[in-house]
Amino acid sequence: MMPGNDWRVVPGILLALAVVGIPVGCSRSEPLPSPPHGLSIPPIPEVPTGPNWFRDMTTGSGLEFTHRNSEETGLFTILETLGGGVAVLDYDGDGRLDVFVTGGGYFEGADPSRIKGYPCRLYRNLGNWKFQDVTREVGLDRDWWYTHGAAVADYDRDSFPDLLVTGYGQIDLFRNVPNGAGGRKFTDVTAAVKLKDDLWSTSAGWGDLDGDGFPELYLCHYVDWSFANNPRCTFARDFATPEVCPPTKFNPQSHSLFANDRGTAFRDISAQLRPATPGPGLGVLLADLNDDGRPDVYAANDMWNNYLFLNRGGGKLDEVGLLAGVAANDRGTADGSMGVDIGDYTGSGRPAIWVTNFQGQWHGLYLNKGNEVFHYQSQAAGVAALGQTFVGFGTGFLDIDNDGWEDLVIANGHVNRNEYMGSTIKQRPVLLHNVEKDGRRFFRDVSVRGGAFFRVPQLGRGLAIGDLDNDGWPDLVITHTNTPVALLRNVAGESAPLPWIGVQLVGKGNRDVVGSTVIVQTPTRKLTGFVKGGGSYLSARDPRLLFGLGENSTVQSVTVKWSWGPTEIFTGFTPGAYWELREGDPVPKRITAP
Repeated sequence: MMPGNDWRVVPGILLALAVVGIPVGCSRSEPLPSPPHGLSIPPIPEVPTGPNWFRDMTTGSGLEFTHRNSEETGLFTILETLGGGVAVLDYDGDGRLDVFVTGGGYFEGADPSRIKGYPCRLYRNLGNWKFQDVTREVGLDRDWWYTHGAAVADYDRDSFPDLLVTGYGQIDLFRNVPNGAGGRKFTDVTAAVKLKDDLWSTSAGWGDLDGDGFPELYLCHYVDWSFANNPRCTFARDFATPEVCPPTKFNPQSHSLFANDRGTAFRDISAQLRPATPGPGLGVLLADLNDDGRPDVYAANDMWNNYLFLNRGGGKLDEVGLLAGVAANDRGTADGSMGVDIGDYTGSGRPAIWVTNFQGQWHGLYLNKGNEVFHYQSQAAGVAALGQTFVGFGTGFLDIDNDGWEDLVIANGHVNRNEYMGSTIKQRPVLLHNVEKDGRRFFRDVSVRGGAFFRVPQLGRGLAIGDLDNDGWPDLVITHTNTPVALLRNVAGESAPLPWIGVQLVGKGNRDVVGSTVIVQTPTRKLTGFVKGGGSYLSARDPRLLFGLGENSTVQSVTVKWSWGPTEIFTGFTPGAYWELREGDPVPKRITAP
């Protein structure tokens, strides 16, 4: 029996599946069988030839970093499988996105119980694709533990982004403060704000769940692994070769939720999540998923039902993953889920949920039908054409070519040390282009257009999307296990310079705006974007919203549905720039020139 199936909640569904011969459980290392219901995948048009969409800018950028996992010790621990994330944030307020990466860790000496951390690094964006390591200058040159993830939010509402770092047995919160010389630095306030966590934490997401303007913290935990609970596992093909154990060998840990008491302290309110947790959590995203103006929570679990917590107000979170159709795949079986994002890929104005999954499974695409109901669309939308050999981690929606339709990017790489069932250990990253045929939107694999980086197998993990050069085209930062981070510039505009507009929301009194919805009206259609907390895998993306306008060169209006607030309509935009929209101020402010 798979722990991902909640036999107490859906016995009738599982019985029905068994009667018609649909499996209700599978090993993590075994691929799922073909669907018995005959769903067809739409024909995929030929990938158009043309210039590459991304250029690798890593060499010579100054951003030289590798997340390490201590694989060389030969201990085959599950701790080594998760890898590290990346956050893009403008820590110093100069208008350019900087890059923070987590270091991972190692096992010290002959005593494997001593788990240590490699340094994390912060790189300041100097412009022109040059970065400077400022870790020491900003106060982040310190003793680190075994780190995995990073999450960003202005938790104290002083208008500067703060940084949370997750990992094995510890989290730390770093407040962004003046350095006394006109710059900024980070100071560890974890103890001062009473934020304590000693479990194995992975992804985290921030969002104002109670409407007081200060963001709460949702923290994913994985499993109860330790060197005292470290069973020996072997390769399934010969049962003699050592292999990393799957998560089903361990008990899952409960996720945590911390209330933010006006930026001064945090309270553990995890009881609001029960009885939905525990679950081996790897990804989390906060956004308004049912258009009620309140941020909700979607958590991706590994071989366990995913969770959808709808925010009912008054401090009530209602877990409806099974009822909404986003807890499992179309067979009612839980997948090994890692990365997560939302986007309006059909132009409906509603956010679809996207989840990257393990080998032997299709990645999950859940179309939002309204009324808190989602339909599984992985086959119908062409995602299943990728096959079931990829192990997907960091991911996200982005409009690669600014044609006005959101595409997808995935960082792939196995967790096993031995190749099995057609899956290689290193795997190429994937670009999926959102196309139309016969009135239907679906995705096709256009990784060949991604450039040289997308043709080389990697051990991909974290992925952050952000416009690093403020040119209106989404760039990528991708982390790998034991190989260098990659810095990829979007150059699609060099061959097809379509118009765009960027939006940066500022809530009244710098209040948190996660859960807000932005609608850009052009002469021919509406484009909808969502302000998110968390997302991808262990990573944090550009907080600004970027809209490709396609063939439209006019923006008639921008409507903002502020989370926990009013709806406002702004006018007076020129494409080719980022615009700051302040709650309560009807005049948009251009913050970058064309």
